[in-house]
Amino acid sequence: MEWLEERQAVLRTAQSMFQAGLVLGTAGNVSVRVNQREGRTLLAITPTQRPYLTLRPEDIPVIDEEGEAILGDLPPSSESLLHIAIYRARPDVHAIVHTHSPYASACAVAGLAIPPILDELVVYAGGTVEVAPYGFPGSQDLADKAVYALGDRCAVLLRHHGVVGVGRSLEQALQVCLLVERAAQVFILARLLGNAPCLPPEAVEAERAIYIMRQRPGQT
Repeated sequence: MEWLEERQAVLRTAQSMFQAGLVLGTAGNVSVRVNQREGRTLLAITPTQRPYLTLRPEDIPVIDEEGEAILGDLPPSSESLLHIAIYRARPDVHAIVHTHSPYASACAVAGLAIPPILDELVVYAGGTVEVAPYGFPGSQDLADKAVYALGDRCAVLLRHHGVVGVGRSLEQALQVCLLVERAAQVFILARLLGNAPCLPPEAVEAERAIYIMRQRPGQT
């Protein structure tokens, strides 16, 4: 089966996302770049409205950068435009995980960016997790707003929606989503206690430098 390894990896990641409680039911989506064909960027992406635990690798569609099906019988995720837009804007990104985890989604609903309150949020996600303005689900408008708010970082909140984590691998993208959910929980609890101060500016600057270095090819 063509692109078996990539399709298996997408399925494993989607199932891990579900089992970690980052989504309910058939919500969320996962994709990874696959080898280019005839100069086109292709991606393997979860199908729309399918329970993750019952999927098989052959159920994972492969689409091109226009959203056209290359392989697979099931329709791709309704958020395919979001994934395509991020891959176009960020050549360094090779995997995307989109979740609806509760604490991060609460911040997205409230329109609250998650500030650099934890060292690892800067080192692994690039700093503040910004909130993209609301865009209708599945639309190019949502995709464009998400790309802008993501910038050069590895995570973004979608207003009234959820979280997008990106990385050089599916493992990294999933870990970013887990980190953002933890940071959102800490942020909300700290605010309830009366204060959620950011890290010192000099620490953020130093850790941003580490983040940028880690984004270079060959770094981990």
